[in-house]
Amino acid sequence: MTSFLSPQQVIEYRRLHKQCKSLREADRIKAILMLNKGYSYEQIAELLVMDEDSIRRWHKDYQAGGMQNLLANKYAGGEPKLDMRQQQALSEYLEQNICQTTKEVCGYVERKYGISYSIKGMNCLLHRMGFTYKKPKHLPGKADRQKQEAFIRQYEALRQSKKNEDRIYFMDGTHPLHNPQLGYGWIKKGTEQFIRSNTGRDRVNINGAYDIENHRVIIREDESINAQSTIALLKQMLKKQRLGILYVILDNARYYRSREVQGFLSKHPRIQFKFLPPYSPNLNLLERLWKFVKKKVAYNKYYEKFSVFRKTFIGFFQKLEEHQKELKSLMTENFQLFPA
Repeated sequence: MTSFLSPQQVIEYRRLHKQCKSLREADRIKAILMLNKGYSYEQIAELLVMDEDSIRRWHKDYQAGGMQNLLANKYAGGEPKLDMRQQQALSEYLEQNICQTTKEVCGYVERKYGISYSIKGMNCLLHRMGFTYKKPKHLPGKADRQKQEAFIRQYEALRQSKKNEDRIYFMDGTHPLHNPQLGYGWIKKGTEQFIRSNTGRDRVNINGAYDIENHRVIIREDESINAQSTIALLKQMLKKQRLGILYVILDNARYYRSREVQGFLSKHPRIQFKFLPPYSPNLNLLERLWKFVKKKVAYNKYYEKFSVFRKTFIGFFQKLEEHQKELKSLMTENFQLFPA
């Protein structure tokens, strides 16, 4: 059998097959693609573990009304369906516009195409098109991808040129609030789960530096994170590492560039600051550690007393070695770049 699909159709059908949630639909698409490549009914039936009559019927259905007709057989008697071009247009619309509810998508489809969908039917369609219901993520509005890419190249060069006794640290501060942070969890269907909250605004102020090679963290707690607390942390780092250069990667907080901190650096040339591009928290690996600790300590957990919360948070770092396996997987130099 000679090929009968255009190159564009092959691309569309492959994409549709990749997005399929239904095995029966996927088999029908594969059958058409294989027929287009010259496979016989017998060969396709053997490969898909089907009977030849089914393959012949699917081919006739496709010849009679294209892919829409082939896949619509499964839903005979149902509501009108969007054709391939309409689905592609809907996909492009949803990639540019976030609809908060399925009902909102149904309304758009009805206004645009005059086609009515039930909530359940639209959910099935969206899943088949490769969409899932989840939260978007924040993206710093002023992030510069080119500067981030330049930083990564400089970082790789540093990794290659540094001596064995040198170390690379990521430095950052965190201020966990004495209040539970709500996170996802398994809750019985039809019920609500409640976590008590605190009324105070007490925080734990922690400044830290992470040794990416040895997966060790140096932290200190202060009343506030400023030039003085930064210098105190740097002194701890020097005491911990007696040899080699300490390359410290950090953001552009004002106190890091203060005269006091810069004066300290001039007296301790073993410490070299490497500043991240502006608006690039994604490049500071220590952000991952803070999030990891908060998940372990604060997510869905209530601490009545601040003293207990503080002790638990600080104590977690003292037992960080117990989580070495997770940290080696999490704290990798696989930097995430924000979209251009």
